[in-house]
Amino acid sequence: MSESPACLVVADESPEFPAALTYAAQLAKISGWRLVMLRVVEKADPTPGASITDEMRRQALDAAESLTQRFAADVWAASGITAERVLREGDLKPEVRKLVDEDSSIKLVVLASPSGAGGPGPLVSSLAKGSGLGTRAVPVLVVPGTLSADEIRGLALSLVAKSGEASA
Repeated sequence: MSESPACLVVADESPEFPAALTYAAQLAKISGWRLVMLRVVEKADPTPGASITDEMRRQALDAAESLTQRFAADVWAASGITAERVLREGDLKPEVRKLVDEDSSIKLVVLASPSGAGGPGPLVSSLAKGSGLGTRAVPVLVVPGTLSADEIRGLALSLVAKSGEASA
């Protein structure tokens, strides 16, 4: 694929998601990479009344569209980066895997970990168990949700600066 490299961030409504989004946007801005934002909507369980299921599906997709538009607007305002929004229906991990397998330009996945005693979220936990995200190896960076936006931007800047020094 001739597209420029991309950083994938998985959008959700968790309190720690802004940390992942801030890091991914900063990285994309500094490196010239694309920012791909994936939002996965769980499929509604079929009910005897198909029209109810269709309405629930439509509402969930509308909410996901609205959420990713808001996040993309936040990214644009903070960094001038246009996030490529991808909406999928299904279970989270299989849909992330499919996207990583389909888009070979994705070179990094950025997730955030919540603070507190609850431990990491389900996607981070499942990755820690070693099953990976797809058929090809893609690094996963987990940003602590306890970091401030300024700390996250500083971290992204220092990592990109250090990698530039290493390649020089």
